[in-house]
Amino acid sequence: MKVKIVKPDTTLFEGDAKLVQLPGTNGLFAIMENHAPIISSLAAGRVRIVLPDDKEQTFDINAGVVKGQQNEVLILVQ
Repeated sequence: MKVKIVKPDTTLFEGDAKLVQLPGTNGLFAIMENHAPIISSLAAGRVRIVLPDDKEQTFDINAGVVKGQQNEVLILVQ
C-alpha cells in the first residue's frame, strides 16, 4: 500500500509499506493492505512503518490525523 506522512512544511515519508502502526487517541492501531476505509485522530506517540522488505521506520509525532482508503494511507502530523 502507498503511505505518505506529511508535516505542514515537509514530507517525512512517501513510499510502499506492508503495515502502519499509529498512536490513535484511544490507543495503538494498525493499518494493513486492503484495510477498510478509515479516518482517525492521532495522539502524541510513534508511527511505525513496516516496509515491503520487513525493515522498519519510525517517526515521533505530537498529534495528527490519518485517512486510509483503497490501499492509500495519508497521515497529516504536527
